[in-house]
Amino acid sequence: MFYKDERLALFIDGSNLYAAAKSLGFDIDYKLLRAEFMRRGKLLRAFYYTALLENDDYSPIRPLVDWLHYNGFSMVTKPAKEYTDSMGRRKVKGNMDIELTVDALELAAHVDHIVLFSGDGDFRPLVAALQRKGVRVSVVSTIRSQPPMIADELRRQADNFIELDELKDVIGHPPREPREFEREDVSDED
Repeated sequence: MFYKDERLALFIDGSNLYAAAKSLGFDIDYKLLRAEFMRRGKLLRAFYYTALLENDDYSPIRPLVDWLHYNGFSMVTKPAKEYTDSMGRRKVKGNMDIELTVDALELAAHVDHIVLFSGDGDFRPLVAALQRKGVRVSVVSTIRSQPPMIADELRRQADNFIELDELKDVIGHPPREPREFEREDVSDED
């Protein structure tokens, strides 16, 4: 539930939201996403968190990051780390949980409602801490994917769970074949 006069902030775990939308077969239209939550309340901030491959000549998600930055999103990025796993596969790691948590706790005194776009169970203590500060927390993710993208403990802790699949017609568009430079495929594994 949203109230028109409440001050809102969006916290988007980029890799987690990308994976959830992809599992449901659609792409997020961030202009529509921002407009939807401006309609639901007084949107103060929309944060987007992602790690970037800085050692490449051209980071795969740089066009998205630039577009979001110029269109009203506060971008929080850091360099992703590249490593080779035990099977010899190239992997990329970029966990943004601490940055998102610190920003949400700092902003808590200035908002009434935080919308967290992530299903990562590591955020359950953050949601509980925000609630103790009097902030309502909605979590956007999906239980309709196989396996579900949201951790059960996070869904239970949130004041409100918003099924991403039910937002598909409001903030989504059909997936197009991604070009190599547009993929958000940074893992946040520790």
